[in-house]
Amino acid sequence: MAAKDHIIGHASAFIAYALFGFNIIVCKDLTSGHLIPPLGIFTIRSLVAGALFWAVSAFMPEEKVDRKDYIKIFAASMLGFLMCQVTFLVGIPHITPMDCSILTAMSPIYTMGIAALAIKEPITMKKAGGVAISFAGIIYLIVSRVTAPGGVAESTPFGIFMIILNSLSFSMYLGIFKPLISKYSAVTFMKWIFLFSACVSAPLSLKGLAAVEWAAIPSIQYAELAYLVICATFITYFLIPVAQKRIRPTLVSMYSYVQPIIAIVISIAIGMDTITWQKVLAAIMVFGGVIIVSRSRSSH
Repeated sequence: MAAKDHIIGHASAFIAYALFGFNIIVCKDLTSGHLIPPLGIFTIRSLVAGALFWAVSAFMPEEKVDRKDYIKIFAASMLGFLMCQVTFLVGIPHITPMDCSILTAMSPIYTMGIAALAIKEPITMKKAGGVAISFAGIIYLIVSRVTAPGGVAESTPFGIFMIILNSLSFSMYLGIFKPLISKYSAVTFMKWIFLFSACVSAPLSLKGLAAVEWAAIPSIQYAELAYLVICATFITYFLIPVAQKRIRPTLVSMYSYVQPIIAIVISIAIGMDTITWQKVLAAIMVFGGVIIVSRSRSSH
């Protein structure tokens, strides 16, 4: 049973991060048109995905949530969904898909750092060296902002900062709330996560959503919005708790490496990004540091 649980955990994490990888491209196109405000997109995600989780829960055995856990679930909602997704939606128009995918590779390092604070896991020289190399890569990526040929927009410091916040907030969610997530089923946990996030975001986004000219939105962007809500929200946020119950938070975050592979290949294939030697060097530094950290004995 343990071996089966590990397989389910790894498969769930892989599929979730693969969908996140496609989502980098989808959100880049969806938000670049500025037809729907980022907070409005977030509210739509919360309402629709939340409704789906509540609908699914109606066909499952009722699971009672301890009263003291509601505050913790609210905090998890604000950190792991609202802050994580709003920073992504705000930042993605200001960063290229390739640069975004490079920065998301820092998630395992963030998760390990949080584990060091939460469970006093020692930070070795090898681990510290890996972190230093990866951060050097990020700094280099910022200072060497080069506009790629073919009209591809450059990444801005604001976009890079937002994506770093996105990765950091999700890593904190993975590391801090594992005990809480393991306590409840994925459906029970996520239906409350989305309800809380919708209650907070809806009043703030109603004015922006009311001003949207829905008839002017191209059908392709409706399809992208559907992918964002169904695949990159409902399915992924169902699978992440499934993975977290079965494998360690650091291992879950390690599957973020799937995102750069998918996002970079797709973005280059459809002409949204191009390869430059600066990007390659920055990627080597970031991934090199991550590999060093992941091979540190204290990370196991």
